[in-house]
Amino acid sequence: MKTRAEEYAGLSIAMVTPFKDDKVDYEALERNTEFLIRSGVTCLVPVGTTGESPTLTHEEHEKVITTVVRAAAGRCKVMPGTGSNCTNEALRLTRWAEDTGADAALVVAPYYNKPTQEGFYQHFKTVAEAVSIPICVYNIPGRAAKNIEPETIIRLAELPNIKMVKEATGAMDQASRILAQTDLTVLSGDDSMTLPHMAVGAKGIISVVGNIVPQDMVALCNAMLANDLETARKWHFKTFQLCRDMLSLATNPIPVKAAMKLLGMDTGELRLPLTPLDEKQEASLIETLKRYGLL
Repeated sequence: MKTRAEEYAGLSIAMVTPFKDDKVDYEALERNTEFLIRSGVTCLVPVGTTGESPTLTHEEHEKVITTVVRAAAGRCKVMPGTGSNCTNEALRLTRWAEDTGADAALVVAPYYNKPTQEGFYQHFKTVAEAVSIPICVYNIPGRAAKNIEPETIIRLAELPNIKMVKEATGAMDQASRILAQTDLTVLSGDDSMTLPHMAVGAKGIISVVGNIVPQDMVALCNAMLANDLETARKWHFKTFQLCRDMLSLATNPIPVKAAMKLLGMDTGELRLPLTPLDEKQEASLIETLKRYGLL
């Protein structure tokens, strides 16, 4: 089943934003970019949820986008997060991403102000019609407090520049309806649901755990894209335990940043209001990484 943005099939990484002394560490960001590109990822997704985008200043948000685009230098796709609960702000950031050379933009559902379904539609329509780069609708009701209903996404699919959906509702029925009734490219928004989403037609994952095991997630995606279900199941059951035991410890990106630090990929501090794992949580994380074979 061919979809609108087949070039984004495979593994995309929801990148962390490194901080040092409460400032963005752009050199560490460049190192992380290089590591992920060499691991064979399809696309890099900076300044999303994992990138602590709500705590970045406008200037920092723009500079992170520019840094990743320049460091990637065309070697993989770059799809920065440019969403906001303010349509004008989302429009400004998306235009910045386009002007900087990003390949696409990940636009999250407006959060906190809880628009109507018509509000969601008009928000995404305004952004999509103002730029030429593809838009990925990011539906994550657990963060945004409201679901973009399937009927609204099906309606959005009538706009040619809406090409992808990051499906993070946890509802397979919703993903199935979108896939059955549109040609949008669906990307899983939950690491542990990569295989089931791809089994019904999704093309890949925008992954958190891929920050530490990118090659394993590439292997899972490639197996599913090749219809090699036996190999895909092997990688699913292996990575599922890591996703379950690591990401359940605390709010994303707290656990993945802690894991990266333990593995020598120091991403610096979290920025308030996020705080580090406590001693018990960190001990649990260490055991999880040991069981996986990373420590």
